[in-house]
Parts: sequence; structure tokens; C-alpha cells
Amino acid sequence: VQLVQSGGGLVQPGGSLRLSCVASGFTFSSYYMSWYRQAPGKERELVAGISRFGGLTNYADSVKGRFTISRDNVKNTVYLQMNSLKPEDTAVYYCNVRNVRGTDYWGQGTQVTVSS
Repeated sequence: VQLVQSGGGLVQPGGSLRLSCVASGFTFSSYYMSWYRQAPGKERELVAGISRFGGLTNYADSVKGRFTISRDNVKNTVYLQMNSLKPEDTAVYYCNVRNVRGTDYWGQGTQVTVSS
């Protein structure tokens, strides 16, 4: 299993960023995919999740209405579109998949910094 992330960076408050995560080594369309984040000094938290074919999505209350998770099962890619970014969204963001045994696999992490 390999999850390779891209996107992220520095953005001003109110700005937008899109994260991408390209998956390989497993049947992508068979698995629920998630994005997590971890801010300095805080525990890793779930940001958003998406069902196998994208019909169901789930969001943390703190990002509802601002973030959108989506997936492309042809490209084996999951996305996180982040709009109206706030300083409190600053964190390292991780792509995640959990296999049937309950083992978590993580992307390499992408820094998102929201600052003026």
C-alpha cells in the first residue's frame, strides 16, 4: 500500500487549497478513504471521509461547509478541497486507508499553513 500526497503550502486566511492523494497497491474503489490532520501539540483528528463510490461523505464539525472530499476511482485519487481557510486549519494533513484487518496506512503528510 502506498499513499502519495501532493498540494498544501502557505495560504492567507480565507484562501483555498486542494490536497491530492494517489493510492496504489490495493483495489482503491473497494475502500473508504479519509483525511486526517494533526496540529502542533494536538492529537491527530479525522477531517473527512468518503465511501467507496463517493456516495457518502463525513466531515468534522469544524470543517463542514468549507471542505469537500471527493475521489476519482479511475485515477485512484482522493482529494480534499479546502475553502475559507482559517488559521486554526494549520496542521499536517494525512491521507488514510484502513484495511479489513484494521491496519491503518498513511500518506507522508502535507503541511498546510494558514497565515497572513
